[in-house]
Amino acid sequence: MTGKRADYGDPTPYQPFFRGPVSKRSCTDVICCVLFMAAVVGYMTLGVLAWLFGDPRHVFFSRNSIGMFCGAGLNINEPNVFYFDILKCATETSVMAASLKGHQCPTTQVCVKECPSEFWKLPPEAYASAALPKDFFHQKYCHPSLDLTNTTLTVQDILDQELCPYFYTPSKPALGRCLPSFDPKHVPVDFILPGLSSVDDTVKHIKNAMGSLVSGLNSKSVGVRVFEDVAASWYWILIGLLAAMVVSVVFMLLMRYWVSLLVWLLIVGVLAVGAYGIYYCYQEYNNYRHSSLTLGDLAFNSKFSVYLQVKETWLAFLVILCLVELVLLLLLKSLGNRISRALALLEESSRAVGYVMSTLAYPLVTFVLLVVCVCYWGVTSLFLATSGAPVYRAISLNSSIANCSTITGLDNCHPQTFSASAYPTCPTVRCVFFKYDDEGFFQRNAAYLQICNVLAFLWCVNFIIALGQCTLASTFATFYWAFSKPDDIPPHPVLQAFIRTLRYHVGSMAFGAVILTLFQFPRIFLEYLDHKLRDCQNSCCRFVKMSLKCCFWFLHKFLKFVNRNTYIMMAVYGDSFCVSARNAHMLLMRNIGRVVVLNKVTDVLLLFGKLLVAGSVGALATAFFSGRITLADATFQAELLHYYWVPIIMVLVGAYLTAQGFFSVYSMCVDTLFLCFLDDLERNSGTAQRPYYTSRSLMRILHQSENC
Repeated sequence: MTGKRADYGDPTPYQPFFRGPVSKRSCTDVICCVLFMAAVVGYMTLGVLAWLFGDPRHVFFSRNSIGMFCGAGLNINEPNVFYFDILKCATETSVMAASLKGHQCPTTQVCVKECPSEFWKLPPEAYASAALPKDFFHQKYCHPSLDLTNTTLTVQDILDQELCPYFYTPSKPALGRCLPSFDPKHVPVDFILPGLSSVDDTVKHIKNAMGSLVSGLNSKSVGVRVFEDVAASWYWILIGLLAAMVVSVVFMLLMRYWVSLLVWLLIVGVLAVGAYGIYYCYQEYNNYRHSSLTLGDLAFNSKFSVYLQVKETWLAFLVILCLVELVLLLLLKSLGNRISRALALLEESSRAVGYVMSTLAYPLVTFVLLVVCVCYWGVTSLFLATSGAPVYRAISLNSSIANCSTITGLDNCHPQTFSASAYPTCPTVRCVFFKYDDEGFFQRNAAYLQICNVLAFLWCVNFIIALGQCTLASTFATFYWAFSKPDDIPPHPVLQAFIRTLRYHVGSMAFGAVILTLFQFPRIFLEYLDHKLRDCQNSCCRFVKMSLKCCFWFLHKFLKFVNRNTYIMMAVYGDSFCVSARNAHMLLMRNIGRVVVLNKVTDVLLLFGKLLVAGSVGALATAFFSGRITLADATFQAELLHYYWVPIIMVLVGAYLTAQGFFSVYSMCVDTLFLCFLDDLERNSGTAQRPYYTSRSLMRILHQSENC
């Protein structure tokens, strides 16, 4: 014992007037507080710059050929873009489309309320000299500047200037555009477009044009496509997060009264889910066992469903689930009687939560703050990703006219100042939207600004989590050091702890948060490098990547453990971050036996609850966003997503973080009571003059754990 004291300091001396969190304290780590405030101001400045240069309408709405948004402003009731001549979108056959590099289709595009639902083409009698345009064209699919009732233009003039389409097919809205959608078997036998030989030839050219158009849409950056998926599914993502919050709240309330029963149900439930997963993977593997298709036959595909048709995928899932199930069984067997003692500690924590029920509501504060932080990061990222003014090009809608062949589609223009009189020999010249500018100073440095956005976001998130941990630690410490419970517990302990923490320890929490951030960002960067270098088969390269990942993972876990105990000591004694970290380390090392035997067992049991909440909500999200669960009113179409796994990952991660926030009440209570108990044993002797503050049941449990 003497050697232990020499290495890890002397036990805490007896203080007759100590009654829990000290009231006389001063501001700690002031320099870090100033730096954090400066970072917050800088983050707000970044957001303002992003809002000035960005335009999220780029993601939410599509543009017509003159650059106006469909579904917004004057076109608020016309959300879809309709292409007059989709055949001109084919880069293989259209010189103008090739010069635009697939960014834009060189045909008139107008905003329409509904996409066409039938096959139609201009009949031969429309070309007669006495034919009236209003008898053949449909006003809703013509250019808004054309009034078919009063126009003096002939049908041929309208076609030459591309003021109305000469054909259309049944279409469905996809990504804000009317794209042809029909069964080739149901095409009318007379639906043969001018210049084409047959119905099959017509269908073939339409499909080729569709392919070029979709390729142009997919040429957007991955970041923009991800934001488009989020924009299309954000409502359902929020519903998934709310479902996770409701499940977590119900679980917390049930733990107040039936903690032992629920924990055992959690253990059995996790094992049962794992067993069912093993059974399901085996059935799927058995279905594809005789298939000749292998992973080596597949190229990279963003649709994960493609890989689910290969037996190796299900075999990998089967092996992973078997290993996880085996590890869980061995873990439960090794823990043995420690589980019952950990359950007793959780029951004592439930008693503390019962006396201070307002602690169950505090995760809602953390949840709201995190949602605000995530929304700010998402909106700022969206504005940064959509920065850049629209670029317009002068193109010819009919390059077959001899005098229009000189227009290459490479000259920039502006629709407000553009005049067709500058091109008197080409009557079909137009100034059309091309793409968004990506060559400005702000756009060239958008990647660095995104990095700053991520760093500031991680710092703020870690600070919010630290604020919650300090507040709860101070609250439960107040409960522990109240000798006569609940009479000695002051009124509104959570509010008092929250105010005390914000008043004195913003700098210390910012210090701990920035340490975590500095180790989280390299982990994110390593994941990015791993994605970029996934084709690297060099053994040394893979070894370095995996080694770095493991090192940063262990460092991150270690720092979270250190920060957690540091915040507890800081909440109780009011010291700075470094002093509190040292005191927590010394106290734990003087009682290392109890820490290893008991404290971590409760973390494992609570982890089962987090996984069950996240897994259940994630399973529903997977079924919904992959299209297995469909809605009767078709308000959401999963097949229109670029990457359906984007909302699934967001719901899964969000559900786990939500469960983490609510389960952190019990986890923080356990850790706080545990540290206070260790401090109580060193301060007091259990005599009438120096009685212990802990309950007899908890004293008996932890003394038993010491002897194990």
